[in-house]
Amino acid sequence: MKHRARDIAEAALDLRDKGVPPDAGAVPLADVAARNWNLLAEDLPLPAAVIRRSALHHNSAWMRDFIAQRGLDLAPHGKTTMAPALFDLQLDDGAWGITVGTAHQIQVARSFGYNRLFLANQLVGRAAIDYVLRELARDPAFEFYCLVDSVANVAALTAAANRIAPGRPLSVLVELGYPGGRTGCRTIAEAMTVARAVAASGGALALRGIEGFEGLFKEATPEVTAARVTAFLDDVVALAGNCAAEGLFAPGAVILSAGGSSFYDLVAARFGAADLGRDKIVLLRSGCYITHDSIMYVRAFDALGRRDPALAATGGGLRPALEVWAYVQSRPEPEKAIVGLGKRDLSHDDLPLAQRWYRPGEGGALRDVAAGHVVTRLNDQHCHLTIPGESPLQVGDMVAFGISHPCLTFDKWRVIHLVDDDYRVVQSIRTYF
Repeated sequence: MKHRARDIAEAALDLRDKGVPPDAGAVPLADVAARNWNLLAEDLPLPAAVIRRSALHHNSAWMRDFIAQRGLDLAPHGKTTMAPALFDLQLDDGAWGITVGTAHQIQVARSFGYNRLFLANQLVGRAAIDYVLRELARDPAFEFYCLVDSVANVAALTAAANRIAPGRPLSVLVELGYPGGRTGCRTIAEAMTVARAVAASGGALALRGIEGFEGLFKEATPEVTAARVTAFLDDVVALAGNCAAEGLFAPGAVILSAGGSSFYDLVAARFGAADLGRDKIVLLRSGCYITHDSIMYVRAFDALGRRDPALAATGGGLRPALEVWAYVQSRPEPEKAIVGLGKRDLSHDDLPLAQRWYRPGEGGALRDVAAGHVVTRLNDQHCHLTIPGESPLQVGDMVAFGISHPCLTFDKWRVIHLVDDDYRVVQSIRTYF
């Protein structure tokens, strides 16, 4: 995971970065470990976001083993972390490439030299289209894939490719969606029209596969949700089969891609069993697995465990790695504490969980937060924690919060510290949102 060339290219830490000591000066990322900062020794100003190294590496290895055992490929969603240091870990553990979601994310990934990018979105707009096509012309090692779901977009990409002449086709996948969902053709018939338009682009575009996103299905019960996901995946496979039968795919393996962080087991099973009469790549795009979380993806992994107990039990499952720490700054009422973090510091799809606490200066151990300590409200920078009247928490105590939906916690931090099990900072990770 240590890539010194990238560390040198990234900006040094200084006091303008949230969670960095005010007297640190300018600290190159490669030199952070030598500072011997320790969160529990109050070397860091709080709030601070940290990733526990042991859990991070466990999760990365867990997914590496999963894709290897199932014969899959993984292009983890870089938008989850937007952290080159974590992209490097994922690639070191066998990732096929990095998935991005926006034009800005493409630019960030290219600036750090990542050569295989999957845009899980449509490439739209002159600036974005021209940038990608010029990168393809400039760098023969650059592989880029994007989605199409309309004849209009196919026509715009074709016109731009003919104008810029990158010297090779732009690789695209037709996206199948569903009524009420986000992007994607709503019917197989509509998707076939788009696929035929790609094939008729005169070599400007190359149809490389079929894509779908199943992560937003949510029905009355987990069982009904899983059934709807499976039915959607069946439609993706049927669309791919139709395209193969008409000879619409470009030469090479056909990519079947789906699999966010909730249903990748179902995607692996259905796409893995698909027979298109030619080689295929089953490409998952889960991103949140790398840090997991303490709420949303715990529920998703519990559901996965009910579907596939053996898989969930493998290696002990995924572990929450991302935490946000803050001080108790007021205890204004017997059953209320105010903690110094809020919506500007962590996601609030679900309210965070107070999990551990520590009293600085006493040399004691970390203690679990007892039942009855519940976050009831977040302001911008204040957390309302309802507590039992006999709670030991007092002003100045440090509290660790587990989060939900890591994507929306990462984007609130320019710097996140990687810590060992004693909360010593062993690395600092920059994000680029």
